[in-house]
Amino acid sequence: MATVGFGLTFWAWNLISPLGDHYKGRLGLSSFQQSLLVAIPVIVGSVGRVPAGALTDRYGARIMFPLVSALSIIPTLLLVPAGGHYGVLLVVAFFLGLAGTTFAIGVPLVNSWFPPERRGFAVGIFGMGMGGVALSGYFTPRIAKHGQDLPFYVVALGLAVYSVLALLLIEDHPDRVVPDQPLTRRLGRAGRLRVTWELSALYAIGFGGIVAFGVYLPTYLKNWYGLSATDAGTKAAGFALVTVLFRPLGGRLGDKIHPAIVSAWALGIVALGAIVQAFDPGLYPVGTICLLVMAAGLGTASGSVFALVSQVTPQAQVGSVTGIVGAMGGLGGFVPPLVMGSIYSAKHAYSIGFMLLSDLALAGCVYAYGRMREARPGG
Repeated sequence: MATVGFGLTFWAWNLISPLGDHYKGRLGLSSFQQSLLVAIPVIVGSVGRVPAGALTDRYGARIMFPLVSALSIIPTLLLVPAGGHYGVLLVVAFFLGLAGTTFAIGVPLVNSWFPPERRGFAVGIFGMGMGGVALSGYFTPRIAKHGQDLPFYVVALGLAVYSVLALLLIEDHPDRVVPDQPLTRRLGRAGRLRVTWELSALYAIGFGGIVAFGVYLPTYLKNWYGLSATDAGTKAAGFALVTVLFRPLGGRLGDKIHPAIVSAWALGIVALGAIVQAFDPGLYPVGTICLLVMAAGLGTASGSVFALVSQVTPQAQVGSVTGIVGAMGGLGGFVPPLVMGSIYSAKHAYSIGFMLLSDLALAGCVYAYGRMREARPGG
């Protein structure tokens, strides 16, 4: 139930991106304005994970999952009347970010039901819900061909059905530790843990890269390789699918080997792929291979980082730490679309953006291997 809910809310969270070209043509937007439109839900959903995780520690996923899913219906439906006005669309996009907070609800729920040696794989399975981005990239433009507002109604109906099922079927662990401290104090304690910010940095690279590609890859493929909106969306969905499939592998390898070592290797592979892509190879076969290799590395790193979270975070603080780490991961996906849009507007090239990605991935590789292998609970 957590994985299904995560996937459905992530579809809602990513509704605007596959229709970015539609809004750009309809409203006469610049590349930067289009990038800002698709990035706003990302930053709101990311920052919102901080209170969502802390509230989940306090009230449990049984309340938070159906509540957030139900509230996400409102901005999803408001996309219908807002579609003709850029300013209004930005406001609705802001509230649509609520749908992106469910990651911080599901991780503590899943963590509580599994022993430490299986949590990496379990959270990796839950993380496959980020495939909602792939579902959105593939189905949203195709559904829109039958009616430009139809995707919003379909997703809103799915959220309504899920909200009811989640209320009936999701159960918190009976031994769940309920914190008795105020939310601000709990967030302060999580924020004082060194590993919180170390994990945040690694997740900002791994999951941030996934989010960034999820929201901007269709635009990149269309602008640079001249693909149609449908073809670009399909290939972006394939990229997202690879990240989904490799995320539980990262968690599983983290359980078996060491999540820091797995993270280091995965980020090293991402750095190599980004360097090659910076030289603007043709889409077939080199460009496609590079993008898929980066997708595999980013998915693996995302799974292994949260295997590390489960090992070094006190159980009662998993929600709060997850909220902060998840927020930084989402924020890691907020900046790149804006940077890529700005670079393309100024230089009509993407090489600089890919080189920046390679630098960050390599830095994460070195830090994961050099420091995080020695991290201990609460350290």
